[in-house]
Amino acid sequence: MRTERPQAKQERAVRTRQAILEAAAMVFEDRGYDAAKLTDIVKIAKVTKGALYFHFDSKEDLGQAVIDAQLGIEPWYTPQEFKSQEFVDIGMIYSHRLQHDVLLRGSARLALDNVGRNLDRAGPYQSWIDLHTELMTEAKARGELLSHVDPAQPSRLIVGSFAGLNLMSQTLGLNLDEEVSALYTSVMPSLVVAAVAIRLDTAPGRGGRALHGPQGQHLCKCSRTTQLPERAEVA
Repeated sequence: MRTERPQAKQERAVRTRQAILEAAAMVFEDRGYDAAKLTDIVKIAKVTKGALYFHFDSKEDLGQAVIDAQLGIEPWYTPQEFKSQEFVDIGMIYSHRLQHDVLLRGSARLALDNVGRNLDRAGPYQSWIDLHTELMTEAKARGELLSHVDPAQPSRLIVGSFAGLNLMSQTLGLNLDEEVSALYTSVMPSLVVAAVAIRLDTAPGRGGRALHGPQGQHLCKCSRTTQLPERAEVA
């Protein structure tokens, strides 16, 4: 009897873990953390409960892995002439990817939800702030920012505003990409010198253009779309 090669076994384990993460993100996005059931997640992922528990110790461990997944997705921006454009592109690319990536949407939903007391939601927020601050610090060193701008302050403002716009857009059925575009269009002129401000692209669709060129054609690897199990009716 042929035994499975270690490399093949490792690759299968990686695929299984990813399938579980995507299925969990789908359920968390649709139902929230508290209402999500592991039985639904394994059904969507087409794995056994044993396989789920091999990769994740608990529902809480799985929820944390979904939250943290967004930190490992790259690129969040591509090299540009201005660091302040890269600052804009972080949010615009995020907005673009939220339309196509269920894992990212599930991660965002859990980060915004006030449930799952032991889930660490601070990590993603702090990582986003640090990344924004790093780019703004470089922008200031290059002379792109107005003299009074402290790189850390607009970084916190943008991260907090984006989170609020994401939640509001979901609640009111708004187009997040357009809302984020309006945010940058309003804020950036108060941060950067005029010669840079007039050359920044903050228009809707910037995320797609930054990733895929002028036409902004969607070439992202989309997570699988699977029908969620029906919710049980309450008698």
